[in-house]
Amino acid sequence: MRQLLFRLIGILEVAGGCYGMIQMLYRLLPFRAHDSVVALIGLALYAFVLVAGVLLLENSERGVRWSGWAQLLQLPLVATPVFSWALHCGGYVNVFATLHLPPHLGLAAHFGSQAFVLAVGGPAAAHLGINLLALLSWLVLKLR
Repeated sequence: MRQLLFRLIGILEVAGGCYGMIQMLYRLLPFRAHDSVVALIGLALYAFVLVAGVLLLENSERGVRWSGWAQLLQLPLVATPVFSWALHCGGYVNVFATLHLPPHLGLAAHFGSQAFVLAVGGPAAAHLGINLLALLSWLVLKLR
C-alpha cells in the first residue's frame, strides 16, 4: 500500500511539475519584468517538484524528503489584499474560508491541473485555505 501511495504522489508531482514548467516557460516568452520574475520563481518551484517526483518514483530517501517539502509548499492558500500565494501540482482539494461579511466556507477540487500564484496584492475579499490533498500526501510521506 505504501508503494502504491508513493507512486501516486510521485506521478502527480511529475505530471504537475512538467506541465507547470511548460506553463511558466510560456509565461516567460513575452518577457515583461514583473511577470518574468514571478515566472522564473514558478519555473524553479515546478522544477523542484518534478525532480522530487522523479526521485520518489525511484524510491529514493531524498525523494521522500523533497516530496515532503514539495507538499508543504502546496499546503497554504492565501489570497489577501496585501499578498497572495497558491501552488498546486497535479491536483488539489482546497477547503477555504472567505473572510468577508458574511464569512463562508468553500470546497474546490480539481485533478490533472497546476497553478501558481505569487502576487503583492490580491482580491478585496480575503480567502484563506488549505490544500487537503497536499496535507494527506505529506502525512503519507511522513508516516512511512
